[in-house]
Amino acid sequence: MHKYQIIIRNIGQLLTMDDHDGPVKGNQMSQLTVYTNQAIAIDEGIVKWIGPHEESLQFEAEKIIDAKGRLVTPGLVDPHTHLVFGGSREHELSLKIQGVPYLEILKQGGGILSTVQATKQASEEELYQKAKFHLNRMLAFGVTTVEAKSGYGLDEETELKQLNVIDKLNKTHVVDIVSTFLGAHALPMEYKNSPEEFLDRMIKLLPIVKEKKLAEFVDIFCETGVFSVEQSRKYLLTAKKMGFDVKIHADEIDPLGGTELAAELGAVSGDHLVGASDEGIQALANSNTIAVLLPGTTFYLGKEQYARAREMINQGVAVALSTDFNPGSSPTENLQLIMNIAALKLKMTPEEIWHAVTVNAAYAINRGDSAGKIQVGKNADIVIWDAPNYQYIPYHYGVNHVNKVLKKGQIVVERNEEYAIY
Repeated sequence: MHKYQIIIRNIGQLLTMDDHDGPVKGNQMSQLTVYTNQAIAIDEGIVKWIGPHEESLQFEAEKIIDAKGRLVTPGLVDPHTHLVFGGSREHELSLKIQGVPYLEILKQGGGILSTVQATKQASEEELYQKAKFHLNRMLAFGVTTVEAKSGYGLDEETELKQLNVIDKLNKTHVVDIVSTFLGAHALPMEYKNSPEEFLDRMIKLLPIVKEKKLAEFVDIFCETGVFSVEQSRKYLLTAKKMGFDVKIHADEIDPLGGTELAAELGAVSGDHLVGASDEGIQALANSNTIAVLLPGTTFYLGKEQYARAREMINQGVAVALSTDFNPGSSPTENLQLIMNIAALKLKMTPEEIWHAVTVNAAYAINRGDSAGKIQVGKNADIVIWDAPNYQYIPYHYGVNHVNKVLKKGQIVVERNEEYAIY
């Protein structure tokens, strides 16, 4: 009789998300394979066997986890976060409530620039402890792989400090972290009239980031009052020549053409895309670029127009979802809440949402081969949910549905059954 370290038995519904070799595009996102009455065997952090519950009874294990008919899925993937920053910006909430536009807050020295100041003043250890706190929360909500950006330094020293914190977290925390250099996140006041000069300064940092292996991606904020499409094109092409993969904050507020640029450059992802044009959506559909939508940001800023997820999916785009966790426009670590908002505001179906927070989110950060799926031979990154089926999570909003989280086969989050706390 074969003996495993862990067997998860009595799984009600199992989503393995392994039907496709690449990102799931367009109408394929509505096709979800659901296995019932299943079991999973794990050894040394790796999935070794998946099959019917009854068949698993012939195996022994050091630990048996009874799923009690619950839903089991891959660990969630959050592909766009600003995890490392100093301070917080709760004082801006009243301005948002009064309807002061974000770009106006930015002009007043608030927004990104106030976080930049707080991040500069914080020590590397302070940033590490703060980011670890937020990362623990993400894990508690079922996220086992996350992307994290710099971008609150806007100078050499602080950008590298942020990237060092991300690197240290990736080496010391159970969550896998993919790093992105976002030095071109905003314009410091002294460069308001000379954005090219500032970008040249950030370009000089790229060889250092590359040499120290501090980032896999380079990103830029292509938006009115920040960087133009042409400036973004030149910057990202330079990064690509240095061997970086690229992402782009595109058309978040105004339809400048950043979506088209993402497709043109072969960016791994174009993110936000609230103002994406019809031409931009078609360009994405004809490319391998993944649309990373951030509806929590739209929700928090009180905007009426959300990214046009339905048009994107209908046109054949691969769509992913993310929290955009950051201190100004989306202060939440809860990807489950984003799933709810995607259903209610983006009109995405539960089937599409599950693809968007697992397999597509993994491919949006070059981790399609190691995250977002449950497969034999792959890491056992698994969530057991306090839910009977996959439709329940996008339906029941505002709470944490996690029962257990396994990261590489280790139980790292477990709800206390008696008191219903973690």
